[in-house]
Amino acid sequence: MTGPAYAVLAGSLRARIVSGELAPGQRLPNEQELSVEFGVGRSTVREALRALASQDLIQTTRGVSGGSFVSVPTVRHLSAHLETGVALMAAAERVTVGQLMALRHLLEVPAAGEAAKHRTDEQLEDLRRAEFDPAVAVGEATYAANQDFHLVLLRATGNPLLEVITAPLFRVLATRFGRDHAPDGFWSCVADDHAELHDLVAARDADGAVTAMRRHLDHLTGAYQQMDRLSRAR
Repeated sequence: MTGPAYAVLAGSLRARIVSGELAPGQRLPNEQELSVEFGVGRSTVREALRALASQDLIQTTRGVSGGSFVSVPTVRHLSAHLETGVALMAAAERVTVGQLMALRHLLEVPAAGEAAKHRTDEQLEDLRRAEFDPAVAVGEATYAANQDFHLVLLRATGNPLLEVITAPLFRVLATRFGRDHAPDGFWSCVADDHAELHDLVAARDADGAVTAMRRHLDHLTGAYQQMDRLSRAR
């Protein structure tokens, strides 16, 4: 590995973390130990640790029992990092609405079936709370409820990777592609689709949930493509 000394050190420590050699929650060697091991100054070590902290790979605490510890991964942090990358690709027009929605189809359609099979009563109640009345809910509240509904479905599958990978896609779609230009009837259609999905998941009808989610995402694809065209025309 080549580059600045701090980057080489950070890369070596990162490799140990992602390989599991340094486990979540484990304390890293102190500055002096890292300085000796890698033959660099302590300022270089500190810069490397700052780089790792900026990537949420480690957390540093002060005090007698302090030090740098490998971060315990969370869905929120992992999803946020992925969302940044997807948003940058969308901003650079390296990915289209159609491509984003195609990936949602691949992930969320089967996920709806898994959610119907594995959901808990608590998740079903969370799903109900995420439904909204399009005649009352407007603005950010509507967007938040829409995203919450899909998040609950993803969580109900029991596979946290689905949320990590999928949540950034609909967040980028909602913020990047002209969400303020929703066509007439859009939110009423979304609310109806969500109500149908809730009922199917409640009945543990996996096949029905798969069909309903496919139809729902078809509705969203057409609407997002229309929003994108309107946004570009401004």
